[in-house]
Formats: sequence, C-alpha cells, structure tokens
Amino acid sequence: MSAFASDPGLDDIRDAADHGTEVDVAVHLHNGTVRLSILWTQEILLNADDADQVAQALQRAAGQARRITATRGQDRSTNT
Repeated sequence: MSAFASDPGLDDIRDAADHGTEVDVAVHLHNGTVRLSILWTQEILLNADDADQVAQALQRAAGQARRITATRGQDRSTNT
C-alpha cells in the first residue's frame, strides 16, 4: 500500500505533445510532503510551504500563458 494519496482531479492530465507523460500531485500521508511527478521521467518531494510556492508559480504561469494566448488571438483578428 502506498503512503501517497494522489489528487484524482489530475487523472486526465497528459502532455500536449502526446508522448504519454502524465502529471501527478500526491500527499505523503505520513510526513505531509507533497510529490509532484512528471510520470515516466522525474519526481520531486516538497514540504507544504514549497508545494504552495509551486502552486503559486503554476498559477502565475497559467495567467501569463492566458495573456499570451489572448494577445496572439487579438493579433490574428487584426491581421485578417
């Protein structure tokens, strides 16, 4: 039995390039560390504070990606 409990909300997350790489975030039920795995390649264990920082960084990156996508969409609509 694993000491890690994975977040079931990430079950369908796969890499955009379709290489079969998956993402997993899990909490170690004994020591409270958080595991962020890019399955089939690497993993890292984080304490709760570090996991919060990673989550914030992911949120910032998502916001930046949305801004870039929105800007590109506007550029395309003005070029047509």
